[in-house]
Amino acid sequence: MGEPRVRSMTKDDISQVLEIEEQCFSVPWTKEAFTMEVEQNKFARYIVVEQDGFILGYGGMWMILDEAHVTNIAVRPAFRGRGYGDKVVQAMIAAAEKEGIYNMTLEVRLSNTVAQNLYSKYGFKACGIRPKYYQDNDEDAVIMWKQGS
Repeated sequence: MGEPRVRSMTKDDISQVLEIEEQCFSVPWTKEAFTMEVEQNKFARYIVVEQDGFILGYGGMWMILDEAHVTNIAVRPAFRGRGYGDKVVQAMIAAAEKEGIYNMTLEVRLSNTVAQNLYSKYGFKACGIRPKYYQDNDEDAVIMWKQGS
């Protein structure tokens, strides 16, 4: 088996990304949503971590003016705890910085302390709460920001 590599997401990756979406989220994005993001949204940047053609995880963000807003990050449940989430976050930060963007934000479930700890490791700090942000169960979201280089 080859080494995992990070690269830009393509339309051909969407079917595997949808599998991950459905495994990870109670309200998964649709094929149409990912297709639009990858093919039409000039603000969107999506990356995947893949090994021998098998997508292990992915992440996406919108780059608007001087900010990057992380839209989603997910790793296949069977492959968590192996550093693939780290690879996704590192690649997204690097992609934003390559375009001169050093401020990043995201929302994460209040109960998802594993993800919060991952983001904190890369300089994201909790800055607020969005009450009842998640439509599946009205859970609050923690707003996290990474500012500066």
